[in-house]
Amino acid sequence: MDWTNNIRRIWLCLTAALLLSACSVSYKFNGASIDYTKTKTIQISDFPIRSSYVWGPMGPMFNNQLKDEFANHTRLEQVRRNGDLKIEGEITQYQQRNKSVSAEGYSAQTELSMTVNVRFTNNVNHKEDFERQFTATSTYETTQSLNSVQEELVTQMVKDLCEQIFNATVANW
Repeated sequence: MDWTNNIRRIWLCLTAALLLSACSVSYKFNGASIDYTKTKTIQISDFPIRSSYVWGPMGPMFNNQLKDEFANHTRLEQVRRNGDLKIEGEITQYQQRNKSVSAEGYSAQTELSMTVNVRFTNNVNHKEDFERQFTATSTYETTQSLNSVQEELVTQMVKDLCEQIFNATVANW
């Protein structure tokens, strides 16, 4: 009798553990705080490059990533004109500078930076309109050539800039 009670208890505990591990709750947080009953569309203009130093692919990389950020994290329909939200601007700066110096007096690290100027218009609530600059930086060892690391660094900076813009426009952070 004790033997069967122990088996039942073990079986009951195993079944309960299995059921609890099979059930899970998933939360998705993208940070967007949009009232979709009022705001349905977004107009994202291509950002031209106004910087004196240019790496050709960075313009299309930035423009595509910015549009993808809103497409992947909101339900807003992207339109060419008359959007409820409007994002426009330009890439104003792309530069590199020495960040640190080695004991021998040579540059040890170089910092690459990218700055964009953003004009945001909320046609539903103009109190949220702004014009602001956003900057992202990446550092690389001076022993590496810029050509060998540029694509990776620009990709990281573009991702960072687009997240900053997303947070400032629709996440209200």
